[in-house]
Amino acid sequence: MLGRIFTVGGLTLLSRLTGFARDILLAAVLGAGPVADAFFVALRLPNHFRVIFAEGAFNAAFVPAYARIRQQGGAVAAGLFADRVFTLLFASLTTLLVIALVFTPAVISLLAPGFAKDPGRFALAVELTRITFPYLPLISLVTLYGGILNALSRFATPAAAPILLNLSMMVTLAVAVLFPTPGHAAAWGVLIAGVLEFLLVGADAWRHGVLTAFRAPRWDGDVKRFFKALVPATIGSAGVQVAFFADTIIASFLSAGALSALYYADRLNQLPIGVIGIAAGTVVVPEMANRIAAGDEAGAARAQARIIELTLLLSIPCLVAFLLLPDLIMRALFVRGAFTAADAQAAGRTLAAYAIGLLPYVLIRSVTATFLARGNTATPAKAALTAVAVNVACKVALMGSLAQVGLALATSIGAWLNLGLVVWLAIRAGYLRFDPELRSVVGRLAAAGIALAAVLALAHRPVERLFAASSSLHSVATLAALAAIGALVYGGIVMALFGRQWLAMLRARKR
Repeated sequence: MLGRIFTVGGLTLLSRLTGFARDILLAAVLGAGPVADAFFVALRLPNHFRVIFAEGAFNAAFVPAYARIRQQGGAVAAGLFADRVFTLLFASLTTLLVIALVFTPAVISLLAPGFAKDPGRFALAVELTRITFPYLPLISLVTLYGGILNALSRFATPAAAPILLNLSMMVTLAVAVLFPTPGHAAAWGVLIAGVLEFLLVGADAWRHGVLTAFRAPRWDGDVKRFFKALVPATIGSAGVQVAFFADTIIASFLSAGALSALYYADRLNQLPIGVIGIAAGTVVVPEMANRIAAGDEAGAARAQARIIELTLLLSIPCLVAFLLLPDLIMRALFVRGAFTAADAQAAGRTLAAYAIGLLPYVLIRSVTATFLARGNTATPAKAALTAVAVNVACKVALMGSLAQVGLALATSIGAWLNLGLVVWLAIRAGYLRFDPELRSVVGRLAAAGIALAAVLALAHRPVERLFAASSSLHSVATLAALAAIGALVYGGIVMALFGRQWLAMLRARKR
């Protein structure tokens, strides 16, 4: 299981890094004018549908159902279930695509009402949306095949697929002169990426004999149970997106630079969330679902506990760095060109506020796995919606005094509330137990994190003075040196505390 997590996490990290390169090229080619505005609106529509339905709700409902049916009824029954879901999914997505293409102007009027004052920008947004929207049905089918492969413990191809979006857009932007506008180049890059991702994951599904086929839909018990899980999961995913919309809407009323500070801080905060939290959740849900379907409740609980331990192990250094060195991180990564030291300071404060909620964000996928593996998507959705309501209320309350930092802090408050509710509900249902080994590991990791924080706090100023003469690379050199010191200290403490335990685990895996 650890190897699978590192596979998914490594590929997710590569996806995030290529995403940074794509954003740099996108900014250089599109700039911040009307063409860029039109493209980002065209990208937002299928992207939010993707986050709400395809990657979030669908995976939460489908993967445990498929794993349970395959475990209890065999490959034939699981294939029949997948075929029926595929047929229903294809029909609904085709209908949605036709509606979206016909009524695109009305949709753009709702999504970007300000474009009505600029007919040229409005027409361009409509045109680009009609290019990008087919990405949604393609990526939804990618999610279906990725869910099947994840249930079979095949994680590499689904995790690698998002890299194709970044590469495809970079290629089309590099030859933007061949398109009517750079926005058209970026939009076609999105659509081409959807085709490539579908071919990549579909080919892997075919190679493993699980490629779906059209099958007459039948409202049997398995399909009913799937949709019973899908509906609350969709509502929960939509609620989380409401909070992101609230950030954009509220930040637009703040002073200039607030949106940029939120964007750059969130990009960094999302790195450990995606690489660690989402990777762990992707692996643990099918692992627990298979064990629960086989009647191995104790094994499922052990798998979840070990995932929580690994998540904490990898995320604590990020938490310490984001809390203690946010300004330095922002200066080292972004201060060049139009991005000033003042911008870095504003983004650094925002990053520190986001970091307060980093642990619940990376842990939530592993904790909710105990519900999702049992096909219960309603309980996590209720917790998420409650947290979103508090999150949005806190944003409104804090935006006046703390500006965009208040928005990030409200997000962290919502994350802690969400995690607390899920843990409480899981314990009450008997799905989660903090065994003595887990409590011991958490205590030792907390000690390692405190030691790391103390070392970085003491070393920060001396290291800065050491590189004071190198004005051009001062921040980069300081951050690199502190990262090396932190890695040695944290790695040494962890090896001292867990070395024998890790060696025993590795020997067991080898046997």
